[in-house]
Amino acid sequence: MAKQAVVAGVGMTPFVKPGTSAAYPDLGATAGRDALKDAGIDFSKIQQAYVGFVYGDSTAGQAAVYNLGLTGIPVLNVNNNCSTGSSALYLARQAVQSGAVDCALALGFEQMAPGAINVIFGDRPSPLQKFLDIADAKFEGASKVPMAIRLFGGAGFEYQQKYGAKTETFAKVREKAARHAKDNERALFRKPVSVEEVMASDKLFLNVTKLQCCPPTCGAAAAVICSPEFARKHGLRTEIVITGQSMTTDFESSFKEGSMIKAVGADMTRAAANDVYRQAGISPEDVDVVELHDCFTTNEVITYEGLGLCGEGEAEKWIWDGQNTYGGQVVTNPSGGLLSKGHPLGATGLAQCFELVNQLRNNCGPRQVEGAEIALQHNLGLGGAAVVTLYQKQK
Repeated sequence: MAKQAVVAGVGMTPFVKPGTSAAYPDLGATAGRDALKDAGIDFSKIQQAYVGFVYGDSTAGQAAVYNLGLTGIPVLNVNNNCSTGSSALYLARQAVQSGAVDCALALGFEQMAPGAINVIFGDRPSPLQKFLDIADAKFEGASKVPMAIRLFGGAGFEYQQKYGAKTETFAKVREKAARHAKDNERALFRKPVSVEEVMASDKLFLNVTKLQCCPPTCGAAAAVICSPEFARKHGLRTEIVITGQSMTTDFESSFKEGSMIKAVGADMTRAAANDVYRQAGISPEDVDVVELHDCFTTNEVITYEGLGLCGEGEAEKWIWDGQNTYGGQVVTNPSGGLLSKGHPLGATGLAQCFELVNQLRNNCGPRQVEGAEIALQHNLGLGGAAVVTLYQKQK
């Protein structure tokens, strides 16, 4: 990458249950104000804003940004399914690194409804139909199951068939998420749960139980991205830098092989991660802390291997050996992840950014990853888009 991009400020609201939050313009404005305050600049210094949301009318981004100020800047609305927040971050980083602007705001919010994510526009072709066709061909009655559970549940089942992983292994991931979330005041679910409790919760599809699914959530998060020169000129912090970032979309293999694992983005993840490691000149073993897209426990397991944190088929042993938590190889989702923190689609990628920036600043109290200097973010949206971002603390 030709120029560096500094993460000068971050903000995030607590994530809460649908029906209990403020309206989306207020959520977005709160996160934006917090990011500006954290950076130490006024909104008048922002030259462009990229605003992500999935469930909302066109120009909802302007409705949130206008609460920060009416300065006439470009406001671009972003919708990339569950990777919407990190797609906004990608665009803000790209604008800064290209030299198009010196300072940009990436903002994401979601005001969600209760219940499983499903098709909204039933009167037109679904952009996920190719993905759903693979699941429907493999599992009898799958077409009656909500979209996201159908796809990620099928991917987990395929993983078990291929590598012999126990169902308890996925429950162990949920237990870890809850243990991490107990120290995160912004997480929705902070109560510890055991492997046994996860296994005993209602079964939804194949081997996926209710506690292995992330909850629909409302919330917002934001980041101020600027050039090092802009940061120094305005007396902003410069120590947290994006040293690698990559976005990938689906490959032929996503559909051609009829693999559920590939249909839910394993190849996108692997390609994006490898590109980021190449850009930054590091390997997976150098990473101290990871926030990854654990919309379901099944996807966390698959993603360990896609990010190169462990070898193919090795995730089960890696999990039971405690390599994914404090004292292990790398701490994954110290925030509690989507499983415990919640998943307001447009905000998730920027909430991951919020957590990792604060980890690198040593601001996370009881959940702090000791000595964290390199942080990796993975955010996945089906349809598809995978965004992998690497942050490093400059000495």
